[in-house]
Amino acid sequence: MSGECRGRDVVASDLSCHCPAVTDDSPLLIQKLRVQRGWSQEQLATVSGLSTRTIQRIERGQNPSAESLKALAAVFEVEFSALKEAQMEPLDNRHVSSEEALAFAKVRRIKGFYMHAIEYALIIAFLAVMNAFVTPRHLWVQWAAIPWGLVLAVHGLRVFDRIPFLSGDWERREVEKLLGRKL
Repeated sequence: MSGECRGRDVVASDLSCHCPAVTDDSPLLIQKLRVQRGWSQEQLATVSGLSTRTIQRIERGQNPSAESLKALAAVFEVEFSALKEAQMEPLDNRHVSSEEALAFAKVRRIKGFYMHAIEYALIIAFLAVMNAFVTPRHLWVQWAAIPWGLVLAVHGLRVFDRIPFLSGDWERREVEKLLGRKL
């Protein structure tokens, strides 16, 4: 290879080469570079001097400012123009691996489920403690815990593709059945 990197090489290498033009979807590229280093969004925010909320917005696809891109380019040791070009390319010209995009989306859904489970545990525990101090002691906390627990269970089943008629495979099969051919 001639010293230049291709977009797919960014994932495989540890970015020892400085890629002049990384052609990738910028939010996915930034998330990919962050995940490659094993950093959380909070760690990237600390290292780059940006807020965690800014990192979250960028990874969700909101256009970052030039200052944010410069800070991220410095942290990731890539040229500013590489991140800027990835951000400015028309959507149909971007070269994003569909497998990578699906993997990042799946991880985001799993992370959302885990955050939901943590919120449930903390709030129900808080309500249970508060319930212990109420006189007379009625188990009113169950009125929050049971329905919310059921919603959490359905959320988990959907995230981990355990509900057959809500999975991507089921949807693909149904579309193929209606079309009478493979997609």
